Amino acid sequence: MPECNTSRNMTWCNCSYEGCSRKGRCCECLHYHLSNKQLPACAFPDEVEKTWDRSFARFIACHAG
Repeated sequence: MPECNTSRNMTWCNCSYEGCSRKGRCCECLHYHLSNKQLPACAFPDEVEKTWDRSFARFIACHAG
């Protein structure tokens, strides 16, 4: 398995939590959030991500047509 390219991942990572140790490490981030019944920041528009409500319900509300 290739190493995580954190510098490339950071070009699209919109996580606003500065203390996050998983920032730019997508596989770790996804595993962490899914284990907490959440989605990662990149699943949300920036203005919603900043609320830190990463729930499935918020995701559905954001993307409902």
